[in-house]
Amino acid sequence: MQLLAARSSRTARPLHHAFRSSTDAPRYFSTPTAISQLQVQTHRSRRLHPSTPPAPALGIRRSLETMASATTFYDFKPLDKKGAEVDLSAYKGKVVLVVNTASKCGFTPQFGSLEKLYQSIKEKYPDQFEILGFPCNQFGSQDPGTDEEIQSFCQVNYGVTFPVLKKIDVNGSNADPLWEWMKKEKPGIMGLKVIKWNFEKFLVGKDGMIKGRWASTTKPESLEATILEELKK
Repeated sequence: MQLLAARSSRTARPLHHAFRSSTDAPRYFSTPTAISQLQVQTHRSRRLHPSTPPAPALGIRRSLETMASATTFYDFKPLDKKGAEVDLSAYKGKVVLVVNTASKCGFTPQFGSLEKLYQSIKEKYPDQFEILGFPCNQFGSQDPGTDEEIQSFCQVNYGVTFPVLKKIDVNGSNADPLWEWMKKEKPGIMGLKVIKWNFEKFLVGKDGMIKGRWASTTKPESLEATILEELKK
């Protein structure tokens, strides 16, 4: 009997190895029946959900699936300032200028130039042109505010009326699928598929394809003639 008790004690000890003593263990470890039930429940959970990835992995998978199936700008659904999807198919037949923005950058005054460009072209083509701003904090941490703070900044300081969507990443493993697609469709200098800094600009034609890409240093007003030509097509 003493030998049997010793063996029983040795086999039970690993179940309590995380506790200082058996008295520290929760009550559900106190009986062989409870232990057996716990083991069965764990086994069933693993069998029923053998390959369910964590939430971040699901998000990355969905992004990759979107990228793989996308053929035009209209296949994407980025998020607006409140986190709701924006179906870009609503912009079919329009010319769209897409810009990654920042509130504390040397190029931040381009918000004002973009708004002037927006108003100027809207006077000529009221329903055929749009600008979409995408805040990004990846370059020198120059857009650290919340989405609400960013919206307020744009409106109060530059009178921005074009849509400024939810803050995103434009490079790296968490990059927004739309921006991954645009970089692939129109690589930068030497074919590099990266965004180099704030206020890079992509022009989307009426067919949903990328027609041009410009660096941060390109002033928005210098693009007006190119945009008007695209609108005439």
